[in-house]
Amino acid sequence: MRPEPRGGAAVAGAPATRRPALRALPARPNGEEGEGEGPRVVASATRDTRRPLRVADVALFYGERSGGIRTYLQAKASFAARTGAMEEHLIVPGPREHHAGGRHELPSLRLATSNGYRIPLGAARLQATLRALEPDVVLLHDPFWAPLGLTRVAHELGAPVVAVHHTSVALTAHGLPGPTRLYAPLLRAWFRAAYRPVDAIMSAVDPGADAGRGAALGLRFGLHDAFRPRPALRRGDHILYAGRLAPEKGIFALLEAAARAQDPWPMRIVGAGPSGAAVWARAQRLGLASRVEILPHEADPARLAAAYATAACVVMPGEHETFGLVALEAAASGGRVVACANAPSTVACDRLVHTFAPGDRAGMLAAIETARRTPVDHMAAAAVAAAHGWPSAFAAELHELESLVA
Repeated sequence: MRPEPRGGAAVAGAPATRRPALRALPARPNGEEGEGEGPRVVASATRDTRRPLRVADVALFYGERSGGIRTYLQAKASFAARTGAMEEHLIVPGPREHHAGGRHELPSLRLATSNGYRIPLGAARLQATLRALEPDVVLLHDPFWAPLGLTRVAHELGAPVVAVHHTSVALTAHGLPGPTRLYAPLLRAWFRAAYRPVDAIMSAVDPGADAGRGAALGLRFGLHDAFRPRPALRRGDHILYAGRLAPEKGIFALLEAAARAQDPWPMRIVGAGPSGAAVWARAQRLGLASRVEILPHEADPARLAAAYATAACVVMPGEHETFGLVALEAAASGGRVVACANAPSTVACDRLVHTFAPGDRAGMLAAIETARRTPVDHMAAAAVAAAHGWPSAFAAELHELESLVA
């Protein structure tokens, strides 16, 4: 369990930069080895700047059934392993401390069984892991896992910190019980305090209202190879929702829109989340029990692509998406898409998406009815798929990170 810098010994004559001396992780209190042993690297006072960039991605919201963040980070790890273009280290909460290759799980408690999210047991092991890895750059994927201490340690090591703006104040506030207006000012103050000392913000939207500053780097998303049009699959009559079952994702607004439909089309819901029972209860209260089918979270890209392609349309009803990967995946798979007009991914979906204004339930229903009547366009879907590969997305991200470090 020794994350070695790629590239071996320094190349003669290569430019090098002085790095702080490595400090190994402290041993576990009981002195055990194996899964509880911290990561160790070869101590070196210099770094060969010709070796791949050493990147540490720190993600709190990385569960077994989470969505876009997990998809992005898994694709990034695969890209790094396949190409060797970067030395990727992913730091996430886990059931116990475990370091293997580029994955580092730190002790935590399970927060929700529905999506697998966990709460870390403090920040000491996170900071110790960073000191042992000595990354060239740290990407912080949320503002809630001890961001100030993490940034301080990274700066002590000479590494810049990039805050990745995956969520917004509005999205987070709508996911909490109680009045959103009470949470928003507190969350905004937290976001700004967390983002203030970082070196740059990466985002697909303008984070200014939440962070108090703009984005210096673009957050890019790509597509798994499975998300391609499949003309042989027959398009069904049902609409599809695929995603987390939570109020901030717009699932309850979608149920209300469905209840207003004159044509009682069936609706298939694929996903898991804290509001699973509430979604079914609301469907029953709205008289939709005979029309709604709730299926488990689907992690297999090929099966998910088939689900997109066989729906009359795929609806992404959330009004606070900071990207909206479902819409892009569905469009590339040959599905007709309905999404809120402010979702950044709608731009990439070209003419395959039908949009509605935030808060407009009637507009959502009208967009669904139009999408259901509109023929599929496999040529446009193939063009969307071809334009959004993960390799090009990560190559562009790596270029920006190398420029930041330089």
